[in-house]
Amino acid sequence: MQYRSTFLSLLGASHAGAQSLTSVLSGNSDLSSLTSALQQFPDLLSSLGSATNITVLAPNNDAFTALASTPAGAAAQDDPGLLQAVLSYHVINGTYPASSIPSTGAFVPTLLTNSSYTNVTGGQVVEGISANGGVTFFSGGKATSNVTQADIKFDGGVVHIINSVLTVPANITATAQAAGLTTLASALTQTNLLDTVNGLADITVFAPTDAAFAAVNSTISSLSTSQLASILQYHVVNGTVGYSTTLKNGQTIPTLNGASVRITLGNGTVSVNQAKVVTADVLVANGVVHIIDAVLNPNSTSSGGSGGSGSGSGSGSGSGSGTGGSGSPTGTPAPGSGAESTYGVTAAAVLGAAALWLAAGMA
Repeated sequence: MQYRSTFLSLLGASHAGAQSLTSVLSGNSDLSSLTSALQQFPDLLSSLGSATNITVLAPNNDAFTALASTPAGAAAQDDPGLLQAVLSYHVINGTYPASSIPSTGAFVPTLLTNSSYTNVTGGQVVEGISANGGVTFFSGGKATSNVTQADIKFDGGVVHIINSVLTVPANITATAQAAGLTTLASALTQTNLLDTVNGLADITVFAPTDAAFAAVNSTISSLSTSQLASILQYHVVNGTVGYSTTLKNGQTIPTLNGASVRITLGNGTVSVNQAKVVTADVLVANGVVHIIDAVLNPNSTSSGGSGGSGSGSGSGSGSGSGTGGSGSPTGTPAPGSGAESTYGVTAAAVLGAAALWLAAGMA
């Protein structure tokens, strides 16, 4: 299109003397779909063209083709605001060459700050991890995007071409449904806590599996609504997004219940009181979910572990801001391992469940 080539030429000319982002995108035929999507938002494209110290995760044409056949893709086509949010989620604050992404994982903030789609201070994050000689980024619901071409430099940072479009993290409701955590979702609804949990900023949720609830069904079923609500509140931390890379051995974290949970790291696992984390770092709109194998008991914080209490966070590699640190003791699935579908947390499920939520925003 004449308009497209003229616009890109003019924008690229304003950054003469160095390779601009727009020249990188327009010069790569496998990024024509991304370029076309950005063309719908001249202000965003202009802002990115003049930005410095950013990392662009650029989905290739096949990634956009695959997205178009999903409910989320259809929702984005009908909602320009959603599409712009998706595009913003692909831009990381900070320059992160592939060599700076640690094998232990790093959670780095993006330009997605629109409160209709995220309630994480500093911008919604994406997780990057290096494994098997490559780099993979994990987005909402543990959806995976593998880097197919890394370290394309431009005057404002670096571009990594990825093979799938990132999934904007959905709220707790959609994520629980996609992950098969039906008992938790039902209990939150029964106790009128669902809207509260969805509306909180910067949360960590320790989410028991359906099997975990079934194991204590006789006890749970005998509780009053207020007692059940207190139990559920003990699984929610407000004001602290506890990514696995920031959890410390012996750390105690206060919950909505008023009591604290205790974190134990050891033998390659993370324990929360007596429960083990079976799937870590499921990104949601307002924080992170760790799926656990037991229902937490506020009257018992025993875990069999040891270590001093405290909290902290490490800094991710690269020149940008973000949290990385010592890495996830439970490990993030290696690219192509299939482990990302543990307990039903699959990209397809999250795309389907999140599409309805994203189309309407967080309201």
